Amino acid sequence: MDSKKYLDDISQIKDMMSRSSRFISLSGLSGILAGLYAIVGAFVAQMFIIKEVEGHITLHSWSFKIIVAILITVAILSIVTAYLLTTRKAKKNNEKIWDKTTKRLLINFLVPLVTGGIYILIKLNSQHYGLTASLMLIFYGLALINASKYTIGNVKYLGYGQIILGLICAALPGYGFWFWVLGFGILHIVYGTIMYFMEGKV
Repeated sequence: MDSKKYLDDISQIKDMMSRSSRFISLSGLSGILAGLYAIVGAFVAQMFIIKEVEGHITLHSWSFKIIVAILITVAILSIVTAYLLTTRKAKKNNEKIWDKTTKRLLINFLVPLVTGGIYILIKLNSQHYGLTASLMLIFYGLALINASKYTIGNVKYLGYGQIILGLICAALPGYGFWFWVLGFGILHIVYGTIMYFMEGKV
């Protein structure tokens, strides 16, 4: 009995140490909503912009500015939703949401993401449009994997999925829009749903 209690104590201590060095996992519901935002945003762009554009969209075109506005809106909604739901989850579990671990997570997430964003803009400015969707998926996946070591959730698997989709997208030019919807929309919803039920619907 003493040996079993000792092993249980060691297990609890290791769990506490792991949690103290990692950010709490994101709410599964935030992943589902982020996916829905992405799908709605993508089809708004498809319905009202992309069909009206002849040829390629340039960086200085009005259509490009509208698409960027839609992407920013989707990103803001996703970030705000994730923050609110994760804050609620943290309060429920008596956990801190902002500390050194959170800062490390953000830095590790933003470095690949911002690098990828700048690279994509450079390629667009050089009129290389074909790989935009695949590059967005790949760099986003890399950002998730890079930040995953500072979070408790299995977000790295979402990152692997995004990278795989990005590579397939690069091999199948002409289907970028649908791969974007699949990666940022459907994959987020699937991942969020799994996390939602795994973590007790929080």
